[in-house]
Amino acid sequence: MAARLIRNIILTGFMGTGKSVVGKSLARQLKRRFIDTDTLIEQEAGISIAQIFETEGEPAFRKRERQAITWSCQEDDIVIATGGGAIMDAENARMLKESGIVICLTARPEVILQRLHNTSSRPLLQEPKPLEKIQKLIADRADAYAQADLSIDTSCLGPDAVVEAALTALSEKSYAAEKIA
Repeated sequence: MAARLIRNIILTGFMGTGKSVVGKSLARQLKRRFIDTDTLIEQEAGISIAQIFETEGEPAFRKRERQAITWSCQEDDIVIATGGGAIMDAENARMLKESGIVICLTARPEVILQRLHNTSSRPLLQEPKPLEKIQKLIADRADAYAQADLSIDTSCLGPDAVVEAALTALSEKSYAAEKIA
């Protein structure tokens, strides 16, 4: 396989898998800028994601999310962390794939629930049985997540180990280390 120039590195996956923390660290190591699309949405809206869901609804949030992804994908040499459901939108998935290498971070549902002990900031988990909701959402998103170029299970890994696994996987996939640095 020939080496492929990496414009951007995109982290996707379910909430609580480490996209933001890993993305910041990966960007620092690669000397790239980091963009978290959820943070962009909150900055543009002037309110939190939870407030957007509450006051405008999920469709309005998804519209804002597509705008943030459109803008982010026009950039070069960045690391992008997306919201967990962003890749479910076919246009978002297309833009992200065209923009760079998509890495899906995964974790077991029980691990995700443990990591998200403060679920009040997670509108999709405002359920009496959040574990069941996590399992259902992961199942619903499985096909979209499977379209990623790489996948890393973060269940038993800290952020530094996930960054190392990402760098190793990129190198092993013949994405040429000198082209990602």
